[in-house]
Amino acid sequence: MSIVKINALTVPAEMRETLEQRFASRAGMVESSDGFEWFELLRPIEGTDQYLVYTRWRSEEDFETWMRSSMENAHRAGGRPAAADSQAWTFEVIQQAAPKAG
Repeated sequence: MSIVKINALTVPAEMRETLEQRFASRAGMVESSDGFEWFELLRPIEGTDQYLVYTRWRSEEDFETWMRSSMENAHRAGGRPAAADSQAWTFEVIQQAAPKAG
């Protein structure tokens, strides 16, 4: 089954708009990567200042290939970092469900 990579980004209030704009401008960069399955940027509503960047991949190897290429190039684009801190988490998908066809 797939793997999920979650990057928890601690983003100060004054940098939230910058972070969201940067992700909006990167549209299309990861979507054509071999093994890529899903992306979501999750904005906190209450109780935390952490955004979650969720990506799902066919395999760890596919993720690592992407990291070595376009991901590193995208992060070199420059500018002040929007996140004050980050944590990377990896999970293996062992169960999943989708809405029933109706």
